Amino acid sequence: MSTSEIKNKERAIDELVLVLRKIFAEPEICAKALEITRKYINEDHPNIKIADELSATTSVKIPVEHSEADTLFLEMLKDLVRDEKALY
Repeated sequence: MSTSEIKNKERAIDELVLVLRKIFAEPEICAKALEITRKYINEDHPNIKIADELSATTSVKIPVEHSEADTLFLEMLKDLVRDEKALY
């Protein structure tokens, strides 16, 4: 793995840690994020729609051009919602 790849991975981890800190500081973000994900998970371009509404309604701001960390976070939200549905 090259130095730039390692730095990119470190940056993604740092970004995820910041988001997790926000969620722990403001636990209502988690419920809101899952609610938004449930709403858009089966639509076209769910990551864009989830990110837009999450950015508009919470202190978590996801830019139009998603970073690796943004994509990981959005995929995690969709996995959590899919796991929820699988339990029923």
